[in-house]
Amino acid sequence: MSVNGEMFEIYDDAGNRVGLAPRRECHGNPALIHRSVHIVVRHPDGRILLQKRSAAKDIQPGKWDTAVGGHLNPGETWEAAARRELGEELGVKAPPALKHLFDMKVRNEVESEDIRTFAMVYEGTFSLQREEVDEVRYWTLGELADPAVQEQLTPLLRRELEMIRELN
Repeated sequence: MSVNGEMFEIYDDAGNRVGLAPRRECHGNPALIHRSVHIVVRHPDGRILLQKRSAAKDIQPGKWDTAVGGHLNPGETWEAAARRELGEELGVKAPPALKHLFDMKVRNEVESEDIRTFAMVYEGTFSLQREEVDEVRYWTLGELADPAVQEQLTPLLRRELEMIRELN
């Protein structure tokens, strides 16, 4: 389904499904809580893969973000969505095991998302979805702590990196 026609399941604060709404309404109405997944991809040497969001994205264009991120389709489980997005965005069709890291609630003036973040270790090749991703690159945690680099990261990625540091 095209991005413009995407439908998201809507939830209440307790996590109960309460309906469906189009993507275009969810991104602009913080009352519409919807779900998304992120995958932190680590190289075996510990570096973290980030994607540079396409300049055409509706939210945070051109910023560095979590390696994989996307919304759940209606009826889809968290892990099924993560595996689908991994295939779509990075071309990884048979991913290794995914580990659930943490859940986050994002509430701001633009949208309200419940996010489940997974992690995996991978050093294979990638085939990027050019409509979504301009480039990918592995970074060390030290590089990502640099204030000049921090300015190039999405606010959500900065929050995720803080949580990842706390887990390490």
